[in-house]
Amino acid sequence: MIDREGPTPLYVQVADAIQARIEAGELLPDRPIPSENQLVQEYGIARGTARKTIELLRERGLVVTIVGRGTYVVSKSPRTGQ
Repeated sequence: MIDREGPTPLYVQVADAIQARIEAGELLPDRPIPSENQLVQEYGIARGTARKTIELLRERGLVVTIVGRGTYVVSKSPRTGQ
């Protein structure tokens, strides 16, 4: 799934994988996504890479981070408004 030798940065690849899970309904609205620690374990990436992954997902409008609570899937799709 993750191509460590490819031209696409790891954090973008992991963000794409998480986005696909959101779009497939595997990660539901108003529910948490995997934590930084879980991303490190699941994808074998560094903590900084996990942090950049979550930042990119926020920039894409797919998740929101609540300090002290975690990062959650937004309740509405940024593309469709549903």
